[in-house]
Amino acid sequence: MTSTKQYNLLSVKMLDNIALVTLTRPAKRNAINLDLISELNQCFQSFSEDVKAIILNGEGEHFCAGLDLSEVREHTVPQSVLHSRMWHEAFNQIQFGRAPVIAVMHGAVVGGGLELASATHIRIAESSAFYALPEGKRGLFVGGGGSVRISRLMGVNRMTDLMLTGRVLNAEEGQQIGVSTYLTEPGKGLEKAMELAKGIASNAEMTNYAVMHMLPRIADQNIQDGLATESLMAAVAQTDPATRRLLAEFLDQKKNKVQRS
Repeated sequence: MTSTKQYNLLSVKMLDNIALVTLTRPAKRNAINLDLISELNQCFQSFSEDVKAIILNGEGEHFCAGLDLSEVREHTVPQSVLHSRMWHEAFNQIQFGRAPVIAVMHGAVVGGGLELASATHIRIAESSAFYALPEGKRGLFVGGGGSVRISRLMGVNRMTDLMLTGRVLNAEEGQQIGVSTYLTEPGKGLEKAMELAKGIASNAEMTNYAVMHMLPRIADQNIQDGLATESLMAAVAQTDPATRRLLAEFLDQKKNKVQRS
């Protein structure tokens, strides 16, 4: 079953239980303005329980070239804080929302675009992708959660380098330092994302929830608190009816054995 919902700057296409969310501002390299951040927030809040996996990509030659600077050049301090918090709210809906999100990155993944990608759970890069944090060269500082999320992806030292020097990383360099988890040829990212999304959608919902919502929080806890939280989450997941069905398939029918790729 296929259906499409059109926002002003977003398109959402439902493919059975997988949602394909596309940024549709290609003339601006999908730069994020106030309307787009508002639509992202609304979109990811609105998904029903029928959605089991989400793919996020960008129309045209680029994934997302970051913040639309034309909207913020005259902001006061209070306006800038509120603007940043709007981004935080929207990206929290992506990271801690209804279903796991896979980003398909190509062309520019720059500034706020990299912050957006870092809020997703799996990142696929096509070989055309390139990454930068030009804020440091423009008198700015990341404001969309990058200091929290990007620093965890690539490490504080590498993020510091990008911000101080304006260095641009290509797709291969990004893959080596963990910005992406898969690297494909141009035009193949969406195909790979659909393959992964179908597998993710078949997981037990409680397990997906635990990975999305609990794993990053456990990582922020001290060791003993993290282990205690892990035990509780493991017990909840193990007794979920969907988990019992999957375990029965494995034990009784010998399905889903781990094989060397």
